[in-house]
Amino acid sequence: MATEIKAPVFPESVADGTVATWHKQPGEAVARDEVICDIETDKVVLEVVAPADGTIAQIIKGEGDTVLSDEVIATFEAGAVSGAAQTQAVQSEQKVEQAAAQTEAGAAPVVERAQVADQAPAVRKALTETGINAADVSGSGRGGRITKEDVANHQAKPAAAPLSVAVGERIEKRVPMTRLRKRVAERLLAATQETAMLTTFNEVNMKPIMEMRAQYKDAFEKRHGARLGFMSFFVKAATEALKRYPAVNASIDGEDIVYHGYYDIGVAVSSERGLVVPVLRDTDRMNYAEVENGIRAYAAKARDGKLGIEDMTGGTFTITNGGTFGSLLSTPILNTPQTAILGMHKIQERPMAVNGQVEILPMMYLAMSYDHRLIDGKEAVGFLVTIKELLEEPARLILDL
Repeated sequence: MATEIKAPVFPESVADGTVATWHKQPGEAVARDEVICDIETDKVVLEVVAPADGTIAQIIKGEGDTVLSDEVIATFEAGAVSGAAQTQAVQSEQKVEQAAAQTEAGAAPVVERAQVADQAPAVRKALTETGINAADVSGSGRGGRITKEDVANHQAKPAAAPLSVAVGERIEKRVPMTRLRKRVAERLLAATQETAMLTTFNEVNMKPIMEMRAQYKDAFEKRHGARLGFMSFFVKAATEALKRYPAVNASIDGEDIVYHGYYDIGVAVSSERGLVVPVLRDTDRMNYAEVENGIRAYAAKARDGKLGIEDMTGGTFTITNGGTFGSLLSTPILNTPQTAILGMHKIQERPMAVNGQVEILPMMYLAMSYDHRLIDGKEAVGFLVTIKELLEEPARLILDL
């Protein structure tokens, strides 16, 4: 008897999703809890797994179709594995085992790249999104299988010299936007059109934090099992500044101002699918190790495509770090309905006047974009100066000064 396979139940903030990839086709053998379909929403990719051993009887929603929460997308036959499917599965496993044996013996694997890509759903999606040909990627997995890391490493390689193109030949490639990219575009456009966004700048001397980090990073890692980075200092400094300037931690809801009595700071993270902003909850109650571990855990989940909707819901303030990509200065766009965002940038040594003398100091430009409808210039500048002072004198953070 066929059973229904339904889309996951979406949270209230997600209206619908799109079937991104079917990893199995009708008649193919599937194992219990094996991923058979990916559904892409405007925030995350949700995986649909097989309810039992069996086969897919019918696909109702094809790739590219829009699906609603808990909507039927396919039918499934439990235990009804066709003979052809069984033979196909056995042959596939035999090929993989043969490839693994030959690889160990130093011979080239016999599994074709296209077959390898088909056997790895996450890899297949990564290849599609990056536009990389599977045949161009060297697989480091068992039996020559391609991993997501292989795709990322291949993408990071310097591009080969462009081939000579005949006069008049103009090559184009058209690919559809992902739902996440479309949603990001909509939100950024709305932020520029629906808010009175303004940006103020300052700069911070990073020498005190760099010296403290160099002195205590080994002891910190030994004690807490986490690397001491710069982001935890910025999160804690921003949290303290938010306490002093409540309007920066507020949001506008229609004609009302909502003042939040908690501090949930989003940290922008770049992933293969685009920019995502997971949220650290109650940062006023977190110590530096908890902040570092939280950011590291989110970065790993973003890299593996495992961020959940609950990880990115809410947030009262956002920090984005363009310095990781070498940006010296930028004007970050608001992450609405939040009313402010802090932009970090590259640390660069510059000559600075200190007590009438010129010193070479590691300086970072800070940028704070804010909604002028709610936050006055005096508050915005005061907020940014507070962060600057707390970072240049880290003892202030510890002593609550």
